[in-house]
Amino acid sequence: MRLAVTGREGQVAASLVEAARGRDDVEVVAVGRPALDLARPDTVFAALEAARPDIVVSAAAYTAVDQAEDEKDLAFAVNATGAGKVAEAAARLGVPVIHLSTDYVFDGTKDGAYVETDPTAPLGVYGASKLAGEEAVAAANPRHLILRTAWVYSPFGRNFVKTMLRLAADRDEIPVVADQWGNPTSALDIAAAILHAAAKLRDDRNFAAFGVYHLAGTGEINWSGFARHILDTSQALGGPHARILDIATADYPTKARRPANSRLSSAKSAAAFRWTAPDWRESTGAAVGRIVADRSASGR
Repeated sequence: MRLAVTGREGQVAASLVEAARGRDDVEVVAVGRPALDLARPDTVFAALEAARPDIVVSAAAYTAVDQAEDEKDLAFAVNATGAGKVAEAAARLGVPVIHLSTDYVFDGTKDGAYVETDPTAPLGVYGASKLAGEEAVAAANPRHLILRTAWVYSPFGRNFVKTMLRLAADRDEIPVVADQWGNPTSALDIAAAILHAAAKLRDDRNFAAFGVYHLAGTGEINWSGFARHILDTSQALGGPHARILDIATADYPTKARRPANSRLSSAKSAAAFRWTAPDWRESTGAAVGRIVADRSASGR
């Protein structure tokens, strides 16, 4: 089984490539710029056709949440139009598409975890562009899995875990918001889930449960609690540590509004694919261990 994943430099693409390494049953081909550029729709089909995929994983995205408020056209070009073109290309090639979306399609006002049928109401441009992308993907390819996830981190790229470790190397105290809640989700776990779902699509030629699913880490925490766990784990491994100061969202103004509640229920995907993400603490510990070891090896 060959998967073509868009977004060669992204956390999910890097995690998929790593997850497939050394396996005989699956091959992952990461496709990115300049061959495939979602801001240039004319590049999409040729790049994916050349990859000869059995399944397309649409992971590339514009993810600069605050910057998107000033770059609305670019955010929609990548996250909506571009995502739609990827799904359309997969349809032309006769294969399913697995598309990554976000908790930011919700406004965060629900009391409890969001399920797939809850009303969407993005607070900013990024969330609105990703919701438009979901709609474009669904319209372009009926054989679609749209996986909404949240608070993604990994040993790759830029993310909250790596930011906390970097800041802790230079500071004694780090203020972190304590009134936003969600499910920290490892991109390594997302990759494992995608490979599991892809195998289901491969083995079940009559698979009919296409649609929207939530896929997030098991368990919930607020940002400051997440940061505290990251740095306590780092300290136990001989890595950097700092004291976390709880602050309110109002004390840390940003250009784009964030949902106060990003909790996602993954019950539907667990039932459909017989796969559940590990507890977020377990996955966070594994990522922190790798990052601390890499920092130590590089002398940072």
